[in-house]
Amino acid sequence: MRSLPPFDALVAFDTALRHRSMTRAAAELGMTQSAVSHRLRRLEAYVGAPLLNRSSTGLSATPAGTALATGLADLLDGLSDLRARCRAIALPSGLRVGVGAALADYWLVRRLPAFATANAGLEVELTIVESEAELRSAGIDVHILWQPTATARSSSTQRLLFQEQVFPVCVPRLLPGGRTLRDPGALATLPLLHKGTPGRGQGAEWSWPVWFERLGIAGKPPAAAVRFGNIHTAIAAALQGAGVVMARSLLVHDALQDGRLVRVLPPSWDMASSKAHVVRWPAALTGDERVRRFVKWAVAEAEKTTGRRVAVQPSPKVRL
Repeated sequence: MRSLPPFDALVAFDTALRHRSMTRAAAELGMTQSAVSHRLRRLEAYVGAPLLNRSSTGLSATPAGTALATGLADLLDGLSDLRARCRAIALPSGLRVGVGAALADYWLVRRLPAFATANAGLEVELTIVESEAELRSAGIDVHILWQPTATARSSSTQRLLFQEQVFPVCVPRLLPGGRTLRDPGALATLPLLHKGTPGRGQGAEWSWPVWFERLGIAGKPPAAAVRFGNIHTAIAAALQGAGVVMARSLLVHDALQDGRLVRVLPPSWDMASSKAHVVRWPAALTGDERVRRFVKWAVAEAEKTTGRRVAVQPSPKVRL
């Protein structure tokens, strides 16, 4: 009989060490912080030694934790590929695509029918995935996700799709003549929509105070009368005329093309997003024909949307 460690505790340890935070680990795993702590205590009891040091700068591995962490991430990645390998054999005609709600509603669903028409016989199931916990439980074959630009590069299991710009937009009727403001200072007179929790995990491009400073607007921007938890609902509110929202170029591309939204400021004021979209697949599906066709199509659609080729340096291992 093998003496195996508790698997859920290994996942909790890997996640906590990767984030260096119990709070962020709990958020990724979709559980409470106390539940994560309980799993870590079980793993420490199994190992017989402390695994994590806690300090004001975050979590770090003890010598025993370092020994455990060595190779653990690769082991978990390999285990996560088991389902992909089985699905590739058992369900060779279908493809399950995971994507965030905002990207699905504002970009992907409008384009998927064209992919279905060009790929008769390949059934695509679109699943909304907003967290790592949902991704692990959904059996996703291809995942389009938003991640920091530092890690958004092509590799053997992912391709870069979009490097976006962030800028304010609103419905035409909120602007004089429905056109871009000539005087950036006039932005201070418009209702502003706020996204996310202030000061937590957001880049400077999403901060109204940063934008007011760049624009030379004196004083502070109005307090947030309405704040939305995510960009999906914030853009939905802007489409209903509730105010000016800070948006990513990809998510409002179609609305700008259709005239449902307009730019508030000229493009010269745009700020680069600190994150980018990539399309990723399990290592077990590298070279899979279904994945190859979808990724090739997604990259082509990205280039069509942005009007330029995606600047990537593909790894020699990429097989597309």
